[in-house]
Order: sequence, then structure tokens, then C-alpha cells
Amino acid sequence: MTPPRQHVPSRRARRAAHRSSARRVRAPIGAGERRELVRNRLIESRLTPNAISLTGFVLNLVAAALVWERLFFLGGVAFVVGSTMDTLDGRYSRMSGKGTPFGAFLDSTLDRVEEGVVLAAVAGYFALHGNRVAAAAVVIAVLASLMVSYTRARAEALGVECKVGLATRPVRVVILAIGLLFARGASLGSFELLQPAVYVLAALSLVTVAQRIWHVRRQLSAPAGPPV
Repeated sequence: MTPPRQHVPSRRARRAAHRSSARRVRAPIGAGERRELVRNRLIESRLTPNAISLTGFVLNLVAAALVWERLFFLGGVAFVVGSTMDTLDGRYSRMSGKGTPFGAFLDSTLDRVEEGVVLAAVAGYFALHGNRVAAAAVVIAVLASLMVSYTRARAEALGVECKVGLATRPVRVVILAIGLLFARGASLGSFELLQPAVYVLAALSLVTVAQRIWHVRRQLSAPAGPPV
């Protein structure tokens, strides 16, 4: 008895099947899958939250040096990028699970130093040009911004969440960045927003300190609930 003849696909059929398989392989990756792929690669890499924090710190030092040389636009760009790194390190720490208690401490410490060193360069610029009022406003802004962070830290040590206030860290970054990018001689027209930005920064930071003190007082003075 003759065995049944096996069906062998033609060359044209094989090519069509190959093209169909290739199209399935090259199917576009969705945005969610792409983000997940990038996330997994970052987690598997040697990148650490501390490295991101230190990169932001170096960029802010560069920003301070550029401001001192009156290169306000470049200084503003370096300040914005460095401050953005400061926001990414915390998110990356939570996403990757690579965060450590020391990393959180380092991040908070560098945030204060970065803001202070850039404002110190701005104060030096005003002082060299004899603008004592603006230089004094920068000093007030530095002290008030430190107090904004300090009041939150002390409140949380007492068990009170304290994120209220107008001049939070992102708001202060935006105000100072606008002042630098639109300072006189920053190659963005004939603007002079650095001095007004400093005044606004100092005023809002002082208001924020008062808001947080009042908030903590109210929380600590509130009557305790009935015992469970």
C-alpha cells in the first residue's frame, strides 16, 4: 500500500508565512510596555538613587559658578536640570527598592545645600553691583527656605504631617529658575526678573514658615479623640 503523500508548502507559501511571522515579531510595543521595559532595565542597572542625588548636586554647583560669571541663562538651565534630578532620586528610590535610610538623609541634606549655594551666588552678584537691598532679600530667602524644611522635619518628628504652605521646594525652584532664565543679559530679551524673583521668594518663604508654625500649633492643640 502506498503511504499518503505529505503536503509540502510551496516556496511562495513559505515566504508569505515568513513575512507574517516577521510582522508579528515586529509588532509595535505599547506605551505601557515600553515604560515597563525601561523601568525593569533601570532597576537591573547599577544606577543608584545616591548617584542621581550627587549628579543633581554637581549640576547645582555648576549653576552657581555660571551665575557668578553672569551666565544666567546657562546657570538657569543647569539649576533646572539639577533640581529635576533631585525630584527623580526619590521616585527612583521608591520604584527600584534601592533606597536606604542614609540615601534619604543624603538627599534631604543635598537639597538644602544646592538651594543655598545657588542663592549665595545670586547674593554675591547683587553685592558686587551695590544692590544691598536685593542681597539682603537673598539672605532672607536662604534662611526662610531652610526654616521651611526645618519646620517640616520638626513637625514630623512630633508626629505631625506638615506639607502645607505656599513656597514648597518645587515652587521655590520654579520662582528662582524664572528669575535666572529671564535675568538681565540672559539672552532672552530685555527682561530683568531676577530681582523680583528674589523678593517673591523671600516673601513667600516667610509666609510658608508662618503657615507651618500655625498648622503645627493647631494640630498639637487639637483635643485628642476618645480612647478606643
